[in-house]
Amino acid sequence: MKLAFVTPRFGADVVGGSEAVMREMALGLVRRGHEVEVLTTTAVDHSTWASVLPPGASDEGGLLVRRFETVPNPTHVGGNMLIKVHQGEAATVDEQISWLSFPFRAPDLFMHLVAHGSDYRHVVFAPYLFWPTTVCMAVVADRAVVVPCLHDEPWARLEVIRPVLRDPAAVWFLSEPEHELAHRLGPVATRHRILGAGIEVPAGYDPEGFRHRHGLSRPFILYAGRREAGKGWDWLLSTFMSALEVDDAGLDLVTVGDGKVEVPAELDGRVVDLGFLPAAERDNAFAAASACVQPSLMESFSRTIMESWLAGTPVLARVASEVVVWHCERSGGGRTFGDGKALAGLLRWLAERPEEATRAAAAGRRYVLENYTWDVVLDRVEEELA
Repeated sequence: MKLAFVTPRFGADVVGGSEAVMREMALGLVRRGHEVEVLTTTAVDHSTWASVLPPGASDEGGLLVRRFETVPNPTHVGGNMLIKVHQGEAATVDEQISWLSFPFRAPDLFMHLVAHGSDYRHVVFAPYLFWPTTVCMAVVADRAVVVPCLHDEPWARLEVIRPVLRDPAAVWFLSEPEHELAHRLGPVATRHRILGAGIEVPAGYDPEGFRHRHGLSRPFILYAGRREAGKGWDWLLSTFMSALEVDDAGLDLVTVGDGKVEVPAELDGRVVDLGFLPAAERDNAFAAASACVQPSLMESFSRTIMESWLAGTPVLARVASEVVVWHCERSGGGRTFGDGKALAGLLRWLAERPEEATRAAAAGRRYVLENYTWDVVLDRVEEELA
């Protein structure tokens, strides 16, 4: 089949779960003999959406990538709309429509789909929230597949978002809690399915080398991902501080990923920021950790916990995160916490009962290998596309 994948950002160095899913799915389908094009923007930073990469077509790892320039659109109405939604106020449909193009548009991407959308057997869009999906999907709705990567957030409840889930030819969900959330929010396309996402299985790990290279002599829990409030990073710092006050089991918090890290003075020496790491070294970080901690409520799948389990490391999940808890309960690969006292108990468990943590991690690894390798997931994708 000739397929197009539409995503607001694209590249091996782009940090983001939905972007990684789209990239790896597209590459996997190319390896299976399909003709795949990626339609994306020239932006890299998801906070500014500035046009920094050159527009035009290029080959990236066997994929034909077409980049279209982002056009800033910081409208007064769109800015007010952001404030309204954050404050829980109602917004008119006109305000919501203005918000769709805030803070950027990619009109050449829209026009490409107008002119060439019928060239593709199917056009896959992800995630649900940004202009390339909310505006462009309607152009090819009869052949569109939306992978919403849906979160329980105010934006998902806007009227202008309803067509994104209702009108495409199909919707693919990454987990059962995401699927249930979509139905609570409103109509969903008749054809929809829970496909999950695939995870690349590393050939090996070097945990001891990782500890040596980064000077980590103490055991630690790992947070990997975007260090921002929306992903639970600020909450984790506060909760980790509370845990140490309750009972210091001797584990530090190591973090890798994108975003600025400001460590409170009270945690000086107990939080180590290693910044953005190459994929192989990030995998080594998972293997070296005593546990991976996932504080985010905004998850539709959570790749990091899968990567942790593959590395033989258990997961500590925030109890309010439906998706992560769902995976932990199905797999037996993790435990949950909701405050500093509960986290302190889990850190003590890691320190004193490592054999139980090892068994949990092994259960998690089996779960990933049985359900979420790309071979397994791409079989489901091809079945749906056919």
